[in-house]
Amino acid sequence: MAGDSETVTLLEAGQAAGRESEGQPAAGPGPAPGAAAPSGTMPTHVAIIMDGNGRWAARRGLPRVEGHRRGVEAVRRAVRSAIDLRIPYLTIYSFSSENWRRPAAEVADLMGLLKLFVRRDLADLHANGVRVRIIGERDGLPGDIAGLLCEAEERTARNTKLTLVVAFNYGGRQEILRAVRKLAEAVAEGRLAPAAIDAAALTAALDTDGIPDPDLVIRTSGEQRVSNFLTWQTAYSEFVFVPDFWPDFDHAAFLAAIGEFQSRDRRFGGLSARAG
Repeated sequence: MAGDSETVTLLEAGQAAGRESEGQPAAGPGPAPGAAAPSGTMPTHVAIIMDGNGRWAARRGLPRVEGHRRGVEAVRRAVRSAIDLRIPYLTIYSFSSENWRRPAAEVADLMGLLKLFVRRDLADLHANGVRVRIIGERDGLPGDIAGLLCEAEERTARNTKLTLVVAFNYGGRQEILRAVRKLAEAVAEGRLAPAAIDAAALTAALDTDGIPDPDLVIRTSGEQRVSNFLTWQTAYSEFVFVPDFWPDFDHAAFLAAIGEFQSRDRRFGGLSARAG
């Protein structure tokens, strides 16, 4: 799972969705119910560290898979909320580069769940105008998995209602290292002068090239750490740590996090606009 041991993965959520309604299509991201958006500046990009599936299930005496089943419902709710609130970018931390340390059988199971996700959820996302972007290391992935990631991106490439960024086999430090290597290769080949390497050049070499930095990062379960997530991109992000476990995260919680974001005085190193 992405980052910590209880962070929900989209893949595990896909497994739960399959068990939830065998033979039935997954529910599509329709209109989000609930209150209207808070007045004020809305974030352009919200990133979510989904945490707490295992603890949610354990506290109820339920098997872990039930937490993941409820987790997929929360993923769908978040997508619906982002569409309803007209938030252009939503990033979810799905599978981290550290997750390969898990038992081989479990990793193999998770890779199989990715196939389930593509089969059951991608059509609904596409039908609702969602573009899928995958960030993370592609090299070394099994051929069928790499192909599925490409399929998800290519099939939805022209959609414009929401860009859903899925961090898969992702680590923030590793992403920066890949970007640095790209720049070093360009210098070695004479395509780039060392003096031309600046923050903009590094940003363009990241997996998230073309995606704005997150304005708001939400982490559920009450944990207060970033777990190697979007290390470069979150330099000026606002962080909201929500006490609810991920399966309990709903439209109201999304609105509350945005309300907290809107209450912040974002100075970006300058003087407060509220100082007058």
